[in-house]
Amino acid sequence: MIDVVLATRNEDKIREIEHTFKVEGVVLHRLSEFGDIGEINEDGNSFYENALKKAQIVFEATKMPAIADDSGLEVDVLGGKPGIFSSRYAGRNASYADNIHKLIQEVKHYPVSQRKAVFKCVALFYHPDLTLHEEGIVEGLILTNQLGKGGFGYDPVFFLPELGKTFAELSLEEKCEYSHRGIAFRRLSEALKQNLDKIS
Repeated sequence: MIDVVLATRNEDKIREIEHTFKVEGVVLHRLSEFGDIGEINEDGNSFYENALKKAQIVFEATKMPAIADDSGLEVDVLGGKPGIFSSRYAGRNASYADNIHKLIQEVKHYPVSQRKAVFKCVALFYHPDLTLHEEGIVEGLILTNQLGKGGFGYDPVFFLPELGKTFAELSLEEKCEYSHRGIAFRRLSEALKQNLDKIS
């Protein structure tokens, strides 16, 4: 058995990752099981850089392999914003509601057909002997009215035309099937299954 730490304290992310990331022989541990390792400054220039930094810091603190992700929303008419700043779009300590409000204000003057966006997630496994990463991307549209009570972040305004629903209108099972994070962590699960023997 290999013990692996989830390099996040975000309970919403943890719930989705635990639902999606399943590898026989791997036991997931929450960061809360360990002492305070301090705040991790996500100052990378890409989702990959931020995920790698989080995983490396958690590995150094726990001496256990770590999995991390970084994700965000990229809106075409906003030139790809909020991007890597998605979680703090309305400010460093912004709430989900604050970020959604700012986004709606910036896109409300565009017709819905022009409010194309993608959700991206980089899921990463880190151990000194092995680093793996996978990406998940989902295309959708940004609404100016919020729909649904589930999910978190921008989920109430991220609309999937193929389903006719926002992420927030999906069950946990449905969201993990269709979401960027679900895709990325399923791919990471498969990649790790093929490479477990490389970890000493």
